[in-house]
Amino acid sequence: MIIQSKKVWLADQFVPAQVEMNDGKITDIYAYGTHKVDQDYGSDRILPGFIDVHCHGAYGFDTNDGEEEGLRYWLRNIVEEGVTGLLPTTITQSDAVLTAALENVAKVEKDGCEGAEILGVHFEGPYLDMVYKGAQPEQYIVSPAIERFERFQKAANGLIRYITLATERDEDFALTRYCAEHGIVVSIGHSAATYEQAVMAFAHGARSMTHVYNGMTPFNHRANGLVGAAYRIRSMYGEVICDGNHSTPAALNLFFNEKGADHGIMVSDGLMAKGKPIGSKFLFGGNEIEIYPDGSAHLTSTKTLAGSTLRLNEGLRILIEEALVPVATAINSCTKNPAACLHLSDRKGSIKVGLDADIVVLDRDYQVLQTYCKGKEMIHE
Repeated sequence: MIIQSKKVWLADQFVPAQVEMNDGKITDIYAYGTHKVDQDYGSDRILPGFIDVHCHGAYGFDTNDGEEEGLRYWLRNIVEEGVTGLLPTTITQSDAVLTAALENVAKVEKDGCEGAEILGVHFEGPYLDMVYKGAQPEQYIVSPAIERFERFQKAANGLIRYITLATERDEDFALTRYCAEHGIVVSIGHSAATYEQAVMAFAHGARSMTHVYNGMTPFNHRANGLVGAAYRIRSMYGEVICDGNHSTPAALNLFFNEKGADHGIMVSDGLMAKGKPIGSKFLFGGNEIEIYPDGSAHLTSTKTLAGSTLRLNEGLRILIEEALVPVATAINSCTKNPAACLHLSDRKGSIKVGLDADIVVLDRDYQVLQTYCKGKEMIHE
């Protein structure tokens, strides 16, 4: 199959080009108009498929539910927002619930599924700080321990690729080191770490930060906190929820301008309420949440923000049109950067010969016209 557009995202710029896809891979790239094409997208934008490294669920399904059909439905339908790869994300819960959730993801990944690819599991908790726990249920928060984590990884069949951890609670950085040595991304989050502690965590293998600005020590000019560390440690990845609710467009602009083009990651932190009507209520980690008119999710008990219903194509629009983030930086945040953070640049995140044919086509209003998962058209009229 060959598709073409006057705006194909190649080498951090839009180029008139044709993209050839065979057997799930990008097999060639030609100058615009060179060959007969199967689909001509005119001036619509052809981008690498989006990757979401922090998403709990959608359409009434939550990763912790451990329901096979719910997970499969999510993967089939999330392509409507251009997502071609994701990390189903857990929330702190009992060992039994987490084990069942991990086993479910592992089964679906092993058996194969239609739609977005499972690129691993994001294990958010239970190794978190009590003060910055957010919507995470405190009764299940525990101290980091390698042996316990190994049991979870076994249940996941090795699929835990990213873990949110309050690294200041990790004695001698034992679990941080263990994960780094095994290729698992350690992301500092739901953490009371100081700026200085964040620097030490980075030195011991921490690679990212979870939803920067939220669930962490704030920036102060005398106590720089984790937000200050996110700004200053520019070679550390940092994920941020780009819905305009968790962080204002001005805050997003500051983050991406400080972080640069290569280390900021857009995430949805999407909940099971995503894709459901405003006013819907759900249980998240045992706590009731409600969807507000602006699409944000809040705990009904405290009115605290508890995740989002953000679509990544809308997040890209917010970054470019409202936060005024440079176009290349914004596109990298949901394509190239998450792939690099996950050590997957050899097959994901860019439109290059030899990489997986994961592609999204956007119109001028950022609406998804088509998504290709390993070269297969996923959106049908």
